[in-house]
Amino acid sequence: MQATVTEAEQELEPQIHLWSIADYHQMIEAGVLDEDDRVELLEGKIICMSPQRPFHAASVQRSSRLLFKLLGDRAEVRTQLPVTLGNDSEPEPDIAVVRFENHEYSFRHPEAPDIYLLIEVADWTISKDRKQKARIYGKNQVLEYWILDIQKRQVYVFRQPEDGTYREELTLSSNDSLAMQAFPDVAIALDALFPIQQS
Repeated sequence: MQATVTEAEQELEPQIHLWSIADYHQMIEAGVLDEDDRVELLEGKIICMSPQRPFHAASVQRSSRLLFKLLGDRAEVRTQLPVTLGNDSEPEPDIAVVRFENHEYSFRHPEAPDIYLLIEVADWTISKDRKQKARIYGKNQVLEYWILDIQKRQVYVFRQPEDGTYREELTLSSNDSLAMQAFPDVAIALDALFPIQQS
């Protein structure tokens, strides 16, 4: 005999309140959230960000330094700063390569049309980065997204956002080279993005 769920039982199911970008900014302005709270807004949920191990931090530093050197005055390279995507997500990718803006993004965060490339460095967050982050970035038409898997020393490349996902997904090794879609003349040796291996 199959049990039926009564209306009273249905009412007891927990409800999740989803926050908008406006709600999130109000919490920051009111001091409910501050810079000591390592959180980001993903699809309406306020998510705690993982602590960084040395390998993660070194990869972010090496990657941002290399991109800044290669791109020079062609794009801005931002490290672990927010981007605003749609009405319900404000992630803080490890690296964002964005268009220059007259006011240097003093009055707003970069949005999808400003973004050339987002990079996440994955240590133990690979599942979230490949699923949730890729879904958010694809849905919001972010041109290109890379994940640096520092455990396997691989780069997952997502391109051609369409219908809430990416049509093209590539897996490259650290021995490969790759150019960004926005700057096809700039070849990047992927090994230079990863931390130095202990001998």
